[in-house]
Amino acid sequence: MFRCSAIRIAVALLVGVPAAAQDVRQHTRPPTGTTNVTTSQAEALTLTVSSAVSRLVQTWVRIAGTVDQTERILAGDVSGPDAALIKVGQRVRAFPPSAKSSMYQAFVTRVTPRATGAQVEATLRSAGRADVKRYVMEILIEQGPFLSVPNEAIIEEAEQRIVYVQQQEGQYAPREIHIGIQGELYTQILAGVDDGDQVVTFGSFFIDAEHKLKGSEHSSPAQSAR
Repeated sequence: MFRCSAIRIAVALLVGVPAAAQDVRQHTRPPTGTTNVTTSQAEALTLTVSSAVSRLVQTWVRIAGTVDQTERILAGDVSGPDAALIKVGQRVRAFPPSAKSSMYQAFVTRVTPRATGAQVEATLRSAGRADVKRYVMEILIEQGPFLSVPNEAIIEEAEQRIVYVQQQEGQYAPREIHIGIQGELYTQILAGVDDGDQVVTFGSFFIDAEHKLKGSEHSSPAQSAR
Protein backbone atom coordinates (compact mmCIF):
# COMPACT_ATOMS: atom_id res chain seq x y z
CA MET A 1 0.00 0.00 0.00
CA PHE A 2 2.94 2.33 0.35
CA ARG A 3 3.43 4.33 -2.85
CA CYS A 4 6.88 5.41 -3.94
CA SER A 5 7.78 8.72 -5.55
CA ALA A 6 8.88 7.00 -8.74
CA ILE A 7 5.32 5.79 -9.34
CA ARG A 8 4.00 9.31 -8.74
CA ILE A 9 6.38 10.68 -11.36
CA ALA A 10 5.29 8.03 -13.86
CA VAL A 11 1.64 8.88 -13.31
CA ALA A 12 2.37 12.57 -13.66
CA LEU A 13 3.89 11.91 -17.05
CA LEU A 14 0.84 9.89 -18.10
CA VAL A 15 -1.54 12.72 -17.34
CA GLY A 16 0.78 15.38 -18.74
CA VAL A 17 1.46 17.18 -15.45
CA PRO A 18 4.94 18.22 -14.24
CA ALA A 19 6.11 15.96 -11.42
CA ALA A 20 6.98 19.03 -9.33
CA ALA A 21 3.29 19.90 -9.14
CA GLN A 22 2.48 16.68 -7.31
CA ASP A 23 3.30 18.06 -3.85
CA VAL A 24 1.08 21.08 -4.45
CA ARG A 25 -1.87 19.00 -5.55
CA GLN A 26 -1.68 16.69 -2.54
CA HIS A 27 -3.58 19.35 -0.61
CA THR A 28 -6.13 20.24 -3.31
CA ARG A 29 -8.30 17.10 -3.36
CA PRO A 30 -11.97 18.14 -3.70
CA PRO A 31 -14.06 16.46 -0.98
CA THR A 32 -16.66 15.36 -3.50
CA GLY A 33 -16.94 14.84 -7.23
CA THR A 34 -16.04 12.18 -9.73
CA THR A 35 -13.26 11.56 -12.24
CA ASN A 36 -13.89 10.29 -15.74
CA VAL A 37 -11.56 7.89 -17.52
CA THR A 38 -11.90 7.18 -21.22
CA THR A 39 -11.98 3.67 -22.61
CA SER A 40 -8.61 4.13 -24.32
CA GLN A 41 -7.01 5.32 -21.07
CA ALA A 42 -8.47 2.38 -19.15
CA GLU A 43 -7.20 -0.07 -21.77
CA ALA A 44 -3.73 1.49 -21.84
CA LEU A 45 -3.40 1.18 -18.07
CA THR A 46 -5.18 -2.19 -17.84
CA LEU A 47 -7.50 -0.54 -15.33
CA THR A 48 -9.08 -3.12 -13.04
CA VAL A 49 -11.74 -3.05 -10.34
CA SER A 50 -12.53 -5.45 -7.51
CA SER A 51 -15.52 -5.84 -5.22
CA ALA A 52 -15.61 -4.83 -1.59
CA VAL A 53 -16.97 -8.06 -0.12
CA SER A 54 -16.88 -10.13 3.04
CA ARG A 55 -13.86 -12.44 2.93
CA LEU A 56 -11.21 -13.97 5.16
CA VAL A 57 -8.28 -11.64 5.78
CA GLN A 58 -5.00 -13.53 5.92
CA THR A 59 -2.06 -12.31 7.98
CA TRP A 60 1.35 -13.94 8.29
CA VAL A 61 3.31 -14.28 11.49
CA ARG A 62 7.00 -14.77 10.71
CA ILE A 63 9.35 -16.29 13.25
CA ALA A 64 12.72 -18.04 13.35
CA GLY A 65 12.57 -21.80 13.87
CA THR A 66 14.87 -24.77 14.29
CA VAL A 67 14.28 -28.35 13.18
CA ASP A 68 14.81 -31.37 15.43
CA GLN A 69 16.91 -34.47 14.71
CA THR A 70 14.09 -36.13 12.77
CA GLU A 71 14.10 -33.13 10.36
CA ARG A 72 10.31 -33.06 10.67
CA ILE A 73 9.50 -30.92 13.73
CA LEU A 74 10.10 -27.16 13.67
CA ALA A 75 10.01 -25.08 16.85
CA GLY A 76 10.07 -21.34 17.36
CA ASP A 77 8.91 -18.60 19.74
CA VAL A 78 6.18 -16.03 19.13
CA SER A 79 6.15 -12.94 21.35
CA GLY A 80 3.62 -10.20 21.97
CA PRO A 81 -0.04 -10.12 20.86
CA ASP A 82 0.65 -12.35 17.83
CA ALA A 83 0.98 -15.33 20.20
CA ALA A 84 -2.77 -15.28 20.90
CA LEU A 85 -3.48 -15.74 17.17
CA ILE A 86 -1.59 -19.02 16.81
CA LYS A 87 -3.78 -22.15 16.83
CA VAL A 88 -3.18 -25.85 16.24
CA GLY A 89 -3.93 -26.78 12.63
CA GLN A 90 -2.85 -23.50 11.01
CA ARG A 91 -0.75 -23.79 7.88
CA VAL A 92 2.95 -22.99 7.98
CA ARG A 93 5.40 -22.30 5.18
CA ALA A 94 9.06 -22.80 6.04
CA PHE A 95 12.26 -22.11 4.13
CA PRO A 96 15.98 -21.84 4.91
CA PRO A 97 17.13 -18.18 5.11
CA SER A 98 19.76 -18.91 2.46
CA ALA A 99 17.34 -20.63 0.04
CA LYS A 100 13.95 -18.91 -0.08
CA SER A 101 12.97 -20.91 -3.15
CA SER A 102 13.06 -24.13 -1.10
CA MET A 103 9.61 -23.87 0.45
CA TYR A 104 8.29 -26.58 2.77
CA GLN A 105 4.71 -27.03 3.92
CA ALA A 106 3.83 -27.72 7.56
CA PHE A 107 1.02 -27.44 10.12
CA VAL A 108 1.00 -26.14 13.67
CA THR A 109 0.81 -29.18 15.95
CA ARG A 110 1.47 -27.65 19.38
CA VAL A 111 1.21 -24.23 21.02
CA THR A 112 2.75 -23.88 24.49
CA PRO A 113 1.96 -20.59 26.31
CA ARG A 114 4.91 -18.70 27.77
CA ALA A 115 5.18 -15.63 29.99
CA THR A 116 5.85 -13.31 27.02
CA GLY A 117 4.18 -15.28 24.24
CA ALA A 118 4.21 -18.90 23.14
CA GLN A 119 6.39 -21.65 21.76
CA VAL A 120 5.09 -23.05 18.50
CA GLU A 121 5.80 -26.46 17.05
CA ALA A 122 4.98 -27.35 13.45
CA THR A 123 5.25 -30.67 11.67
CA LEU A 124 6.69 -30.68 8.16
CA ARG A 125 4.89 -32.74 5.54
CA SER A 126 8.22 -34.09 4.37
CA ALA A 127 11.75 -34.07 5.74
CA GLY A 128 13.50 -30.73 5.55
CA ARG A 129 16.62 -29.85 3.63
CA ALA A 130 19.72 -31.83 4.56
CA ASP A 131 22.23 -30.05 6.82
CA VAL A 132 19.83 -27.15 7.45
CA LYS A 133 18.77 -26.53 11.04
CA ARG A 134 17.38 -23.00 10.94
CA TYR A 135 14.25 -21.95 9.05
CA VAL A 136 12.01 -18.98 8.60
CA MET A 137 8.50 -20.01 9.59
CA GLU A 138 5.51 -18.17 8.10
CA ILE A 139 2.36 -19.03 10.03
CA LEU A 140 -0.75 -18.27 7.96
CA ILE A 141 -3.58 -16.86 10.07
CA GLU A 142 -7.05 -16.34 8.63
CA GLN A 143 -9.31 -13.86 10.41
CA GLY A 144 -12.84 -12.84 9.65
CA PRO A 145 -14.74 -12.89 7.45
CA PHE A 146 -14.61 -9.09 7.21
CA LEU A 147 -15.71 -6.55 4.63
CA SER A 148 -12.42 -5.94 2.81
CA VAL A 149 -10.75 -4.63 -0.32
CA PRO A 150 -7.46 -5.54 -2.03
CA ASN A 151 -4.45 -3.74 -0.60
CA GLU A 152 -3.62 -2.36 -4.05
CA ALA A 153 -6.83 -0.31 -4.01
CA ILE A 154 -5.79 1.80 -1.02
CA ILE A 155 -3.89 5.07 -1.43
CA GLU A 156 -2.30 6.40 1.75
CA GLU A 157 -1.82 10.12 2.21
CA ALA A 158 -0.74 11.40 5.63
CA GLU A 159 -3.46 10.20 8.02
CA GLN A 160 -5.99 9.52 5.25
CA ARG A 161 -6.68 6.37 3.28
CA ILE A 162 -8.53 6.72 -0.01
CA VAL A 163 -10.11 4.30 -2.47
CA TYR A 164 -11.80 5.10 -5.77
CA VAL A 165 -15.27 3.63 -6.21
CA GLN A 166 -16.71 3.04 -9.66
CA GLN A 167 -19.96 5.02 -10.00
CA GLN A 168 -20.60 3.80 -13.53
CA GLU A 169 -18.49 2.75 -16.49
CA GLY A 170 -15.57 5.19 -16.74
CA GLN A 171 -16.60 7.28 -13.72
CA TYR A 172 -14.91 7.05 -10.31
CA ALA A 173 -15.31 8.87 -7.00
CA PRO A 174 -12.88 9.06 -4.04
CA ARG A 175 -13.94 7.66 -0.69
CA GLU A 176 -12.09 8.06 2.57
CA ILE A 177 -12.03 4.75 4.41
CA HIS A 178 -11.29 3.57 7.93
CA ILE A 179 -9.50 0.27 8.20
CA GLY A 180 -9.04 -2.56 10.68
CA ILE A 181 -6.79 -5.56 10.13
CA GLN A 182 -4.24 -5.17 7.35
CA GLY A 183 -3.59 -8.57 5.79
CA GLU A 184 -1.09 -9.73 3.23
CA LEU A 185 -3.55 -9.36 0.34
CA TYR A 186 -6.68 -7.71 1.73
CA THR A 187 -7.50 -5.03 4.32
CA GLN A 188 -10.55 -4.95 6.58
CA ILE A 189 -12.84 -1.96 6.02
CA LEU A 190 -14.61 -0.48 9.03
CA ALA A 191 -16.25 2.44 7.22
CA GLY A 192 -16.22 4.23 3.88
CA VAL A 193 -17.41 1.62 1.37
CA ASP A 194 -20.36 -0.77 1.26
CA ASP A 195 -20.60 -4.44 0.44
CA GLY A 196 -20.59 -4.81 -3.33
CA ASP A 197 -18.93 -1.49 -4.15
CA GLN A 198 -16.48 -1.75 -7.04
CA VAL A 199 -13.11 -0.22 -6.14
CA VAL A 200 -10.20 0.47 -8.48
CA THR A 201 -7.16 -1.73 -7.86
CA PHE A 202 -4.59 -1.55 -10.66
CA GLY A 203 -4.66 1.98 -12.06
CA SER A 204 -5.85 3.73 -8.89
CA PHE A 205 -2.83 6.05 -8.96
CA PHE A 206 -3.70 7.29 -12.43
CA ILE A 207 -7.24 8.15 -11.35
CA ASP A 208 -5.92 9.80 -8.19
CA ALA A 209 -3.59 12.00 -10.24
CA GLU A 210 -6.45 12.98 -12.56
CA HIS A 211 -8.64 13.82 -9.59
CA LYS A 212 -5.98 16.01 -7.99
CA LEU A 213 -5.33 17.74 -11.29
CA LYS A 214 -8.98 18.73 -11.53
CA GLY A 215 -8.83 19.98 -7.96
CA SER A 216 -5.83 22.19 -8.70
CA GLU A 217 -7.52 23.55 -11.83
CA HIS A 218 -10.64 24.42 -9.84
CA SER A 219 -8.57 26.28 -7.28
CA SER A 220 -6.52 28.23 -9.84
CA PRO A 221 -8.87 31.26 -10.16
CA ALA A 222 -8.87 31.81 -6.39
CA GLN A 223 -5.11 31.52 -6.26
CA SER A 224 -4.72 33.98 -9.14
CA ALA A 225 -6.90 36.55 -7.37
CA ARG A 226 -4.54 36.68 -4.36
